[in-house]
Amino acid sequence: MTHSGITGLLRQVEELRAAVVEDGCDIAQKWDGYVERPDFAPSAENFSHYLALRRRDIRSLQRDLMVHGLSSLGRAEGRVLPTLDALLGVLRTLETGQAPVFPPHASFFAAEERIAARTTELFGPRSPHSPIHLLVTAPSVAASEESFMLRLADLGVEAVRINCAHDDPDVWAKMIEQVEKAAAKTGRRMKVLMDLAGPKMRTGEVRKTKGLKRIHVGQHLAIALPGRLPEIDDTLAAVECTLDEAIVAARKGDRIFIDDGKVETRVIRSEPWGVVAEVHAGPDDDGYKLKPEKGVNFPDTSFSVPALTQDDRDVLGFAAHHADGIEFSFVQGEDDVAELQEALACERPDDWRSLGLVLKIETLRAVTNLPSMLMRAAGKQPTAIMIARGDLAVEIGFARLAEIQEELLWLGEAAQVPVVWATQVLEGLLRTGIPSRGEMTDAAMAVRAECVMLNKGPFLFQAIGELDRLWSRMDEHIHKKTPQLRRLTSW
Repeated sequence: MTHSGITGLLRQVEELRAAVVEDGCDIAQKWDGYVERPDFAPSAENFSHYLALRRRDIRSLQRDLMVHGLSSLGRAEGRVLPTLDALLGVLRTLETGQAPVFPPHASFFAAEERIAARTTELFGPRSPHSPIHLLVTAPSVAASEESFMLRLADLGVEAVRINCAHDDPDVWAKMIEQVEKAAAKTGRRMKVLMDLAGPKMRTGEVRKTKGLKRIHVGQHLAIALPGRLPEIDDTLAAVECTLDEAIVAARKGDRIFIDDGKVETRVIRSEPWGVVAEVHAGPDDDGYKLKPEKGVNFPDTSFSVPALTQDDRDVLGFAAHHADGIEFSFVQGEDDVAELQEALACERPDDWRSLGLVLKIETLRAVTNLPSMLMRAAGKQPTAIMIARGDLAVEIGFARLAEIQEELLWLGEAAQVPVVWATQVLEGLLRTGIPSRGEMTDAAMAVRAECVMLNKGPFLFQAIGELDRLWSRMDEHIHKKTPQLRRLTSW
């Protein structure tokens, strides 16, 4: 490129930097009063700059920079202004011939140090077994079998998840007691996170009429308010939904998914007792057998329900005093975060800010509102994002999951907070002892997150070993979006 070409690039990048700073200030003003932790202020500022940068399409600029061996800004998430300043330093040198001025090494890589420190704060010190933290869901048997928690600790698991949708405070207390016993024997205490159940959007009672327990594509299905099954025409297959607000708000054409998307239905009419929906997709051959306690999703229906239910408030009385952190299910906006933080402050007025908080991103609304939720949460207490891919995939559509998954990773890095990769990680291996090719590839990509959540399964310990081996290799090849060009030895 000619001298004038370099000058043109320099002016473009200078204008981009100025716009990012100006727009970033406007974005940050919306979070005024949110950031109370002084060490999070630089992270909030970088986050505002990243959002401002990503409002623009800079693909043509990227190509012009790449052809000259310059940074394309494609890995600026954790350090927006330092990356722009480093690029400007090179461009000014090319234009003037003067010695370049670059950001200090420590400030350029400060984001990596912050994320690592916050991951340790939330999920405990990283074990030498793996470059990625593991969060393992505790089964009920973990309350009574001392060997379970001890084996997890021996394998280097950093944190344990207690699902508050199951069991009760007596069982949870025994699980935590086993964590403490394992810590005494191994010298490593696993962090304990308690997962609030959130609003229960599940199937309830199923009509027991013979021949109507299975549904097939093209068939009509009655989805009823709790206790209203007797009012429905006895020729229809019928099941209750536990969340009144969703059923009442559902309108003709709205999709309703059952059992993590295994069945897709569309509302064809409303009735006093609920709705009638037509089955548009589901298992072939034998159809789908209706069962209680299966998840129900309403991606097209607009309704309001508090993320923090009364049951969750009751659980907080235990969780706030026994857990190291809280996983917040169905959180959808900053008001939900504020409500939870107020409840935590009532439970632990002196030190609630030391409790970790994991925002579970499960809906399109949560994705849209993530910036404000994240600033409200992380500005006051240690915070992480969980990509809850099960409900999220159903809510936004499976075709968009990969795209949104990437964007959530980028936003977490830009805000300099840990990201948890969750739902169905090595699910086949956990269940059968044999992994599929697809799930091994999925698990390999999880190395870009700070923590991975594993669910229960008879082959859990085998899965942990497989992940350790997989991530130890993958960590040498990639860090976040950056390829690590170690020497290849396969050829």
